[in-house]
Amino acid sequence: MKAWIMLMLALSLPMAAVAEEAKEGDTKVSYISLSPPFVGNYGLDGSPKLKVYKADIALRVTGDEAAKLVKANDALIRNQLVGLFTQQTSETLGNVENKEKLRQEALKQIQQVMTDETGKPQIDDLLFNNLIVQ
Repeated sequence: MKAWIMLMLALSLPMAAVAEEAKEGDTKVSYISLSPPFVGNYGLDGSPKLKVYKADIALRVTGDEAAKLVKANDALIRNQLVGLFTQQTSETLGNVENKEKLRQEALKQIQQVMTDETGKPQIDDLLFNNLIVQ
């Protein structure tokens, strides 16, 4: 009888661990593409040459709840990013290092927007799928 009880306990422990892991948090990673891509002018410094950018952006989030919150705040996120892109100059978009700084600043700003709206940053990373400047 004792052996039977020990066997049942041993078999039930892995199931309890799996159930506890599922309860601890949703670890599903999702990528949310901000569509349509961002297109606009930048470097509005009085130069006669028109400068245009096109940015195709995806946001990485963890969990279904975070994905829903990001989608619900899409307009605020887009507004923040348009403002940031408009402030750029030819120098800030001219090389890879500066584009990486722009990516990090964009992530920081939209995490702040999400923190203001939801209490948590929600967004793990921002990815440029495509960034064209002309």
